[in-house]
Amino acid sequence: MPGYARRIGTMAASVGQLQSLSSSLVGGYKVSFGAGAPAVEAYPFEKLREISQEVFSGPETGLDAVKYGSTLGLDSLREAVRDHLLAPRGLEADIKNIMITAGGIQPMNLLCQLYIEPGDVILVESPSFIHGTTIFKMFEARLEPVKLDDEGMDMEDLEEKILRYRPKLVYTVPTFHNPTGVTLSTERRKRLAELASKYDVAVLEDDPYREIRYSGEHKPFIKSFGDDHIILSGSFSKIFSPGSRLGFIVASDEQIARLSDIKLCTDTCTNTVSQAIAAGFFKRGYYEDHLKYLCDLYRSRRDAMLKALDAYFPSCTKHTVPDGGYYVWAEIPGLDVKALAPEVGEKLGICYGIGSTFYTEGNPEGAGLGTMRLNFSGLTEDAIEENLKKLGEYFKAKLGE
Repeated sequence: MPGYARRIGTMAASVGQLQSLSSSLVGGYKVSFGAGAPAVEAYPFEKLREISQEVFSGPETGLDAVKYGSTLGLDSLREAVRDHLLAPRGLEADIKNIMITAGGIQPMNLLCQLYIEPGDVILVESPSFIHGTTIFKMFEARLEPVKLDDEGMDMEDLEEKILRYRPKLVYTVPTFHNPTGVTLSTERRKRLAELASKYDVAVLEDDPYREIRYSGEHKPFIKSFGDDHIILSGSFSKIFSPGSRLGFIVASDEQIARLSDIKLCTDTCTNTVSQAIAAGFFKRGYYEDHLKYLCDLYRSRRDAMLKALDAYFPSCTKHTVPDGGYYVWAEIPGLDVKALAPEVGEKLGICYGIGSTFYTEGNPEGAGLGTMRLNFSGLTEDAIEENLKKLGEYFKAKLGE
């Protein structure tokens, strides 16, 4: 057999960690705090059935949904992105600058194909979204971490790293960050756009959780402060359905043209059946009520998690208090939660996101040792309290508390 491409070895360790994390979505754990999927109650089955029947009610509408589509995506869905996801949050865009993608992950792959050569530097938050960093490693990029605090990416550290490494790309999840749940402040969003223009570096603003806000005020898009250096990506996975595999990119005329060429050679077009159903969901006016339902559902679960962490976890525990999204980031100093994970799974039937897997090379040895990403979207309030109590008592026993 011929040898595999070098990139397979480059990404091997990250893929292993990603597979371990993804297994919590479909694995045999009784209770998973490691998953990142919507609640079963969040799927609008009746409305999807109704829209599907309409889409396939006649040969004309049915044909549009099953034939090859535009590489840029259906106009109706691009218009929905413009009118329902961008304009209400203060970003004006023409549909010619919007491309529908195969999920929110594909934009990272397409942008790497457009910009990244082996050895190019990408700056990422510390910690960072593991699926994104794995893709970057697949393209043989060199990753350098940037400090993260309660207001998001540290701009002083970012500028210092830009000057030191001359990166090709900065990657950020600015709103309800994955994995920590923190949100980049408005001041830092503006500063990031300024730095991108000043130093001629591209920024991927990955914003899949933006709409899922439970408290506080919506922040402006980074792209609203910047020029063509800022490329925005989003996803329908959290607000519609992850199985639809729909996302989008907002970029300049030239960038969209080149990204469209790359996508054409990658998969021709995004699933037109999913696009047609999603477009119908927005066209019928279902989205706003559905979003309110999601936020009410998840707000209650977030609050249950925060209450349980404070009540049952070791007294030394620190955790974030996210205004939205799916995750709380917890730290228990003095514990190696990665080493304890197999025993927790075996004895308690519980899994969680191991925090250290979200740290890339370039971080200090042992970074994230006592940290974990805890998902609250997929469990009821009672299940969250019951199982965090078990987990907290287990950790307390390990600390002798």
